[in-house]
Amino acid sequence: MNEANFLEFLRHWEELSPSQLQQLHDRLKQHESVSVDEWLSHHEPRHCPHCNSEAMSPWGSSHGLPRYRCRTCGRTSNPLTGTPLARLRKRDQWQRYAGSVIEGEPIRRAAATCGIDKMTAFRWRHRFLKAAAAHRADHEQGIVEADETYFLQSFKGQRVLPRPARQRGGVSRTRGTGPEQIPVLVVRDRSGATADFILNKVDANQVRAALKPLIDPDACLCTDGASVYTSFAKSEGIAHQAIAAHGPRTKGPFHIQNVNAYDSRLKLWIARFHGVATKYLPNYLGWRRMLERYRDQIRPEDCLFEATGWAQQLTRT
Repeated sequence: MNEANFLEFLRHWEELSPSQLQQLHDRLKQHESVSVDEWLSHHEPRHCPHCNSEAMSPWGSSHGLPRYRCRTCGRTSNPLTGTPLARLRKRDQWQRYAGSVIEGEPIRRAAATCGIDKMTAFRWRHRFLKAAAAHRADHEQGIVEADETYFLQSFKGQRVLPRPARQRGGVSRTRGTGPEQIPVLVVRDRSGATADFILNKVDANQVRAALKPLIDPDACLCTDGASVYTSFAKSEGIAHQAIAAHGPRTKGPFHIQNVNAYDSRLKLWIARFHGVATKYLPNYLGWRRMLERYRDQIRPEDCLFEATGWAQQLTRT
């Protein structure tokens, strides 16, 4: 909601009926933030992060976090052990920083918002996003669209470059699918399940390795006219609809506009970072998938608890 709409809402809130006020109160209650420490106080590890045993017992606390001892291996842990947030400090700022992640704020702005150093903000960003990069759809069905998009190879942040440095603001000499372009295969079905794969090149072997475990045998694959997709679909016995670059963009319900729209949103969103280092590209792809998954319902604690994988490691007591 933009500022004008919000102010308009405030001008009319007194006109709400008692039942509408109660609905508003219930909705706000659902979105009430939970502090990290409060959330951790109501959860305990399901498995030992060291040996995966379920024989866990409370073992005091340390630095404000409850500790647990595994009766199998004898080692101790806390709810953050084994997660990307282990050993990070300033927990009181994590939620605020997660909010900056949701908003896609640059490193310096996020650091100023949270009152932390810019290098701390940088480390936090990639700790928060490390597990998110691994959270992608592992099964797609129905009408499945696939298409590749490209990102310019970047050595941003490296002191030693494997090629001559370009003048700031300069561009690559290659365009489209040139050798300095990193291909990313994006696969998306009509339910919104999304997966993406960074490829060395778009060839039959790499496309097959990405798509074979992902696409349901009864699905219908929609792609452009590239021969690698036709070859894959034929070899795996999967129904295939190829949309030619020159011609109708749809064949009844079959098209690739869904995945192309996702690619456009991804490119527009990632442009705000003024270049993403190729080694961190998986993190940014996972970041965008997370935002697409939650849409407008995402809250800072969702970003923390889901993206770091705590949902798989913890259980409510």
